[in-house]
Amino acid sequence: MAKSKYNRVLLKLSGEALAGDDKFGINNETIFQIADDVAQAHETGVQMGIVIGGGNIFRGVAASTEGMDRASSDYMGMLATCINALAMQDALEKRGLQTRVQSAIEMAEIAEPYIRRKAIRHLEKGRIVIFSAGTGNPYFTTDTAAALRAMEINADVIMKATKVDGIYDKDPATNDDAVKFDSINYIDVLNKGLQVMDSTAISLCMDNKLPIITFNLKTPGNVCRVITGENIGTTVS
Repeated sequence: MAKSKYNRVLLKLSGEALAGDDKFGINNETIFQIADDVAQAHETGVQMGIVIGGGNIFRGVAASTEGMDRASSDYMGMLATCINALAMQDALEKRGLQTRVQSAIEMAEIAEPYIRRKAIRHLEKGRIVIFSAGTGNPYFTTDTAAALRAMEINADVIMKATKVDGIYDKDPATNDDAVKFDSINYIDVLNKGLQVMDSTAISLCMDNKLPIITFNLKTPGNVCRVITGENIGTTVS
């Protein structure tokens, strides 16, 4: 097994990734494939934190555009991320990995409260820490939560797992002439309006010089390939 290029990483998964080919909910086959990939990557010796979105269950922004109060809908979205975090924890522990779920909203029966020093201690002991409930505040996405947690735990890189194999100048699903970037800088991502992460998350990473690698989660083994330094996907730096 190749050694990890990084000491500590933050893996960002969208909620939709857990739905697989279904439109909503959690697809067991998909979540177990992700767990296999994470387990394989963990064998390289890397310390790993995970942030998961909640879009497969509830999307706060979509609800707010239909008349629901934005803060209330965002809190509902945060609770959806907790459901996903528990599902991910179960899948990982079935692979023999030690995990901890930490939540930005206190819910003592199912998760630890988020405490930075405790999270770092878990990582140092080889546990995978799953951060749920976003930042704990409405109006912030789980992308921003991922950037924030990555910096708090001193991660070397954010690994943004997506449905495509990198960043393109336009949507490759609808444009045959879309051009893929092997690497791109933060300012170009913001100026071109590329939908990598939201602008708050990109700005946060830019200010703190934290690189982002986007890659295709659907290809088995890609998590490990990124961690061992293979040049796949797109690097934002």
